[in-house]
Amino acid sequence: MGRRKSALRFGESTLLERAVAELSKYFDDIVIVASPAAPEASLAMPANTRIIRDAREYQGPVLALASGLEAARTDAAFACSCDLPMLDARVAAALLAMLPGYAAVIPFVGDRLQPLHAAYRREAAAALRAMHARGENRLRAIADAVPTRRVVEAELRSLDPELLSFVNINTPADYTRALLLLMR
Repeated sequence: MGRRKSALRFGESTLLERAVAELSKYFDDIVIVASPAAPEASLAMPANTRIIRDAREYQGPVLALASGLEAARTDAAFACSCDLPMLDARVAAALLAMLPGYAAVIPFVGDRLQPLHAAYRREAAAALRAMHARGENRLRAIADAVPTRRVVEAELRSLDPELLSFVNINTPADYTRALLLLMR
């Protein structure tokens, strides 16, 4: 994007504020994992939100997810990126409800695993740290490192018919498309 996605305006709030507000509808504990110098503390956040910081810049999502899971106050957590403007907390809660018997529940959308729109047990943090230690930086590899339930699109569509919760913003064109979705 060329700029910090968490601070992009989306409607009346930033992407990060929007995600936190949506998740706060269903969850009492929100943990934001931010880079050391990120300005997230200046954003409007509810009282149930905590910000933890990466030890160093650009460590990647594997360590960030491990840190977030370790900081969670519960054994199970929903984890997502901040670039999901149409995030639906009902989908997040449904993924968490699928967690018994697994260390991870990861949607499979658009021919790709979505590890940053998934439910995890805290125990997955150890596997994430082991992945990082051996140089594995692809977050999707967690699906092979812990007992994982992969949730296919057909099952997800019963929760989110248009799969809008999985729309993410990686480019200016994605941002424009998401804004158009907001206006419809």
